[in-house]
Amino acid sequence: MQVTIKRIDKTLPLPRHETAGAVAFDLAARETVTVAPDAIVLVPANVIVCTPPGYMLMIAARSSLARKKNLILPNSVGIIDQDYCGPDDELLIQLWNIGKTPVVIDRGERIGQALFVKIERAEWNEVETIEGASRGSFGTTGGYAGSSPN
Repeated sequence: MQVTIKRIDKTLPLPRHETAGAVAFDLAARETVTVAPDAIVLVPANVIVCTPPGYMLMIAARSSLARKKNLILPNSVGIIDQDYCGPDDELLIQLWNIGKTPVVIDRGERIGQALFVKIERAEWNEVETIEGASRGSFGTTGGYAGSSPN
């Protein structure tokens, strides 16, 4: 798949898949940022990506980010729409420091990963009733039915 991309700082490399089997490509910080404890920051990822029609771009944390740096994405994943592709639409990665000390993200450090996910738009078929039996709520297939969430 050919994807249009623009780097903000050309001294940093283009995102790349780190291994032959990697499904996501890594995103790096364009500038050094300090994340205070319990703070959420937006870290510029140095690229504007034009997501192809029929796809979304999903951003996730790198698997070692929480364990090594106490940083997580506060929204779990980021979803980049196809029309987020203007001249000022640099990808930004939200990071939340869940630790007790400040964390420094160095310029060029890989802080997130992204992948293209094929999507389809829903066309609603609204009805007055839904047939079939109800399953229940959260956890009903795993033996947690009726237990309190607290």
